[in-house]
Amino acid sequence: MIDSLLSSDVSLGHIVKPYILECTPDTPLHEAARRMCEARVSSILVVDGDAALGIWTERDALAVDFTSPAAFARPVREVMSAPVRTVQAELTLQALAVKFREEHVRHYLVVNATGRRCGVVSQTDVVLNQGIEHYLRLRSVDSVVRGRLQVLPETATLAEVGTLMRQAAVDAVVVSYADGSWGILTERDVVRLVARQCSNEAIGPLASRPLLTVDQRTSLYRVRTLLTESKLRHIGVVREDGMLADVVSFSDILSGMELVYVQELQHALRERDEALNISQRNLHLAEKVIESSLEGIMITDDKSVIVSVNPAFTRLTGYSAEEVVGKTPAVLNSGRHDKSFYDAMWRRLREHGHWQGEVWNRRKSGEIYPELLTIAAITARDGQLTHYAALFSDITELKESEERIRHLAYYDALTGLPNRRLLDDRLRVALAHAHRNQRQLAVLFIDLDRFKRINDSLGHEVGDRLLVAIAQRLRDIVREDDTVARMGGDEFVAVLSDIENPDHAVQIARRLIESLKQPVYVGSHELVVTTSIGVSIYPDDGESAAGLVKNADIAMYRAKDTGRNSFQLYAPAMNARTLEHLALESALHRALERSEFELYYQPLYEAGQCRMVAAEALLRWRHPDLGLVPPADFIPLAEETGLILPIGTWVLRDACRQLALWQQQGHEALHVSVNISARQFHQPDFIAQAAHIVQAAGLSPRQLTLELTESMLMDDALETSRMLTQLHELGFGIAMDDFGTGYSSLSYLKRFPLSELKIDRVFIRDIERSAEDAAIVSATIGLAHSLGLRVVAEGVETVQQLAFLQQQGCDILQGFHFSPPVTVAEFEKLL
Repeated sequence: MIDSLLSSDVSLGHIVKPYILECTPDTPLHEAARRMCEARVSSILVVDGDAALGIWTERDALAVDFTSPAAFARPVREVMSAPVRTVQAELTLQALAVKFREEHVRHYLVVNATGRRCGVVSQTDVVLNQGIEHYLRLRSVDSVVRGRLQVLPETATLAEVGTLMRQAAVDAVVVSYADGSWGILTERDVVRLVARQCSNEAIGPLASRPLLTVDQRTSLYRVRTLLTESKLRHIGVVREDGMLADVVSFSDILSGMELVYVQELQHALRERDEALNISQRNLHLAEKVIESSLEGIMITDDKSVIVSVNPAFTRLTGYSAEEVVGKTPAVLNSGRHDKSFYDAMWRRLREHGHWQGEVWNRRKSGEIYPELLTIAAITARDGQLTHYAALFSDITELKESEERIRHLAYYDALTGLPNRRLLDDRLRVALAHAHRNQRQLAVLFIDLDRFKRINDSLGHEVGDRLLVAIAQRLRDIVREDDTVARMGGDEFVAVLSDIENPDHAVQIARRLIESLKQPVYVGSHELVVTTSIGVSIYPDDGESAAGLVKNADIAMYRAKDTGRNSFQLYAPAMNARTLEHLALESALHRALERSEFELYYQPLYEAGQCRMVAAEALLRWRHPDLGLVPPADFIPLAEETGLILPIGTWVLRDACRQLALWQQQGHEALHVSVNISARQFHQPDFIAQAAHIVQAAGLSPRQLTLELTESMLMDDALETSRMLTQLHELGFGIAMDDFGTGYSSLSYLKRFPLSELKIDRVFIRDIERSAEDAAIVSATIGLAHSLGLRVVAEGVETVQQLAFLQQQGCDILQGFHFSPPVTVAEFEKLL
């Protein structure tokens, strides 16, 4: 019950935002206040290099002397609160709530285990991130009214406001007007007035009015929702007679929440103490039979709590009676059986009164062992269930014997690889899976060239050790869920399950050839063997296990005929395609040094006035013989070979160079977006490299937007968040590309310092005809705007799509309706 009230397992590291507002000790008060207003935060950290000297909060702003203009220019170091209170990022929200109450502060600096600053957390963050909806729905706002209402007339001055709020220890005062209405001045308003360097004026025109109010019977859940939606932190509570009873804030909700938590904790502890005091009835059983039995015996009550065990139980499990009585049999759980196994066991017990079978349990030493277990339900004369009796024996030796027999039947005795029989079973399972999921698989028939010569000249012992070494290399190359089997002699077969296309099988074949031709050292002998490999693909080259193995064998002999130490695909067309693939890869290696790459640019338009504001740089490869090679043909190949790293660096550098030229021609406001690949982004020096390229081009990082896909951002989210924060601090724009096509996490979306969301063209394409796509686009725009992000719609091709996106408030548009990607010369005509 307590866990449902407070999210005790949620740590600060999961909720704190990595952005920290900071200033130097000499910053004037009005400047510090201005930054707080712009960032919409309640504190600013005063730092000197890596040292946090103090913190200036909205509460501290109440001490500013509005009667003295010089007060606004005072350096923040003279009025900050010091030292800064810190908490560890591992601290739970529950523990933080207690610290807020005990230490009477409203802000903590969050640091990690190394002392690095992670963010600032406030009482508001605790209220917004606790799982307290149940508590909030059941309680009305009058439960947190404390009767500390402070009211000033509209003629009072700012100095009076600060004095009253300090003396009364409140964070807001109500302003009453002659016409009977109310307004409010909060600590945040005072900070705003400090930023404006406002003199000691009457507060009437300065207060926020009218005051947002609710009836005293309104639930706290509704109050929190109103505060969140209105982006306010205070709300007035009106009594039934229409009079203002009090002003409630997030801190009031937090205090009420802590009180309920303590009450629930006390209730839970009472229930636990009562449960521990319930006595257990002793069973009248035949103790002599149980004690002398060679089988382990365990008796539980009807709730499965152990009440007695015999000496054989202790001998078999290692647990004494004192260690297990009062616990459940779960203490023996090995973790090898899932929930469905135990559900079936208990269903059998309830329906038939007994169960027998083999289970895996864990001894006290941690050893997992198999046992033959029989469980019987014991009932009283009236048929009422009273106990369960379990009898078990250790069947480790029996299982080991079975395993030895099974291994001899299904595995090669020399190499430990699956034999022909197990290969046939696994291949049939893989084929059924491929057929069901409409996927491909590959069979590789592997034959060592001239192995017989080694066997005849150096002996079978050397030959056997060579085969063992070869088998290990084969295992190392393929994936864990693939199969490598020994057919006999020097022949092996590999089954590659669930492959994307035949190219994957070709890559594995090439890696196998490269690995197997490396020397093998057997004693004093340095042995070099080569291999011939034949490849067949399901379903193109056969749909049965026997047919695929036979065709791979045929392809293997074709590889031997072509000179050995090579591979051949069974289908000639596939061989041609493989050669084409290799030729393209070879040409790609030379494309960069031959300056065959160029950038096309597609313009991006501001939605309201259809004015060009940016361009997306798109890579094109102009091959001297093939012409313009589609990106879909060479980008995956570049990713696969690692060439994407130098290509990505060239793209970033050339885009910056071109943008600098356009700005020299008078297009200072133009921005450029560049797509960043996953391998490029995760390079250790990517951030430094990007900053250097932009600086070398004479640009500001604010003129460049880096586009990253959803899947890239979700991969290792903590490290990604750290890198994005550094890029954001340098000034780079960060766009999430193809939003909606991956596995979006809204919690990560809130944590990442993004500037743009790009809605994928797949949602834009049918918004005129699909109500679902239109709803998704509309909701995405609303979500992005609520997070302060710009929205870019890709793939805009019609006037109807343009009109819909303008109506929904989309910020930027891109697509063939305006222009396809074009060369630099054609783009300059658009400029």
